[in-house]
Amino acid sequence: MDVLELARTQFAVTGSLHFLFVVLTLGLAPLVAIMHTRWVRSGDPVHERMTRFWGQIYVINYALGIVTGLVMEFQFGLSWSGLSHYAGDVFGAPLAMETLVAFFLESTFLGLWIFGWGRLPRRAHLACIWLVTLTAYASAFFIMVANSYLQNPAGSVLRNGRMELVDFGALLTNKALLYSFPHVIGAGLFAGGMVLAGASAYKLRRRTGELEFFSASLRMGVGVAGIGILLTMMSGYLQFSGVQEGKFNGNTGAALSLAFMMEIGQLVGLFVLLVLLPLIRSLPRRRWAHPILIAMTPLPFLLAIAGWGAREIGRQPWMIWERLSVADAMSPGLTPGMITASFIGFVAVLGLLAVVDYVLIAKVIRRGPGDLALGAAADEPRSPALSY
Repeated sequence: MDVLELARTQFAVTGSLHFLFVVLTLGLAPLVAIMHTRWVRSGDPVHERMTRFWGQIYVINYALGIVTGLVMEFQFGLSWSGLSHYAGDVFGAPLAMETLVAFFLESTFLGLWIFGWGRLPRRAHLACIWLVTLTAYASAFFIMVANSYLQNPAGSVLRNGRMELVDFGALLTNKALLYSFPHVIGAGLFAGGMVLAGASAYKLRRRTGELEFFSASLRMGVGVAGIGILLTMMSGYLQFSGVQEGKFNGNTGAALSLAFMMEIGQLVGLFVLLVLLPLIRSLPRRRWAHPILIAMTPLPFLLAIAGWGAREIGRQPWMIWERLSVADAMSPGLTPGMITASFIGFVAVLGLLAVVDYVLIAKVIRRGPGDLALGAAADEPRSPALSY
């Protein structure tokens, strides 16, 4: 491959690995917030343990996902300085807002929530996890603002060879953004719901105890996953109202094949969930359904990657639609050897983090809710491997 293809492949692979963390974060955050709300309102110890158990999984995924986000930031300076020079004044603004929201507000509120157990008033503690959820979604919103600008450069004009922002409102109401953001929200809910459902089905099938705990988690997961995939499909079709005519010209074989694959996967997932939803109250006892839910757990992640692929490939060969080509957006002076070296390094780091994330989450699920570090009292014994 030449240097351009190597750079595109590097960003595609690292971006896909990073998004695996993002989509789970967006899905688990509101679920944990709902569990915490139920606990505060009812005082039910099952809801408290659900909050701590699934909250611990959320924290693991969030912490490792932050590191993968840093790798993504490096690539803009290393490989795509042409984009920064041409449209940094516009494209950089939502990215800066995302950084402020994600690294400062979201991390601050999450820290208060993690270390506030037994220290903060109950409702203030509850407010922290809801603020974590809101800032996580605000972070996703600003990322989609930046991405939608690449799809449709609204609110800007070309002056002296650079794009300048003239209408911030147009940037926030971009037709390429209006349905893509709900699409990402739906994908996150689908992923978070299926992780709850799949993990709970695994524990129930093994009959490891905690029947009430994992039955409640399974029912919640299936219900949220059904809502998520329905929102994903509806907003996915509506997105085409913001896609310029002929966007897929020259990329039909790649972009549309991914889109067809994604559509088939969504239809299969929706069909299965619609069959299971009427049985939701008795679903924990229906052992035939447990292997199906376990097998479906990777589906939202695979569909999310396919969705990003279809969206990005369809824009080629443009980095900014009909304004800046991908070739012109590259940093000057790059060689295949330089890109290959950074590619290997980035993929090694992100791949390792993905494996560590899976191993730690699987370890928590296998242990069950009996040994939790999150929310444990100072004198309560905790597993060294899960303490942070």
